[in-house]
Amino acid sequence: MNGNSTTTESASGSDEFGGMKEISRLLSKVDDANLIWDFFECLFTQAELRDFTKRWVLVKEISEGIPQRDISIKHGLSLCKITRGSRELKKQNSAFVKMLEKLKELEQNN
Repeated sequence: MNGNSTTTESASGSDEFGGMKEISRLLSKVDDANLIWDFFECLFTQAELRDFTKRWVLVKEISEGIPQRDISIKHGLSLCKITRGSRELKKQNSAFVKMLEKLKELEQNN
């Protein structure tokens, strides 16, 4: 791999993020949204699911041009968390931007 501290050397889960890499690879092969949802419900607590969901929603709202302060009030999130999402959206080759583009494609095909 590329040697970054967040990059794994194997998919076996033998290092800090190996398990996450393995889950990512697995999810990329699953074409069943209900199975993925059920998996998330097994993996995360309800509070973790809410937090995970809020993070995605805030990224979508930032990309739509909704002011950060409005997002903070609406979802009860810190401006730091929202600013982090905004910064990630501005990065070159942002995974957030790529995922938002995939979402748009999906919505257009449905």
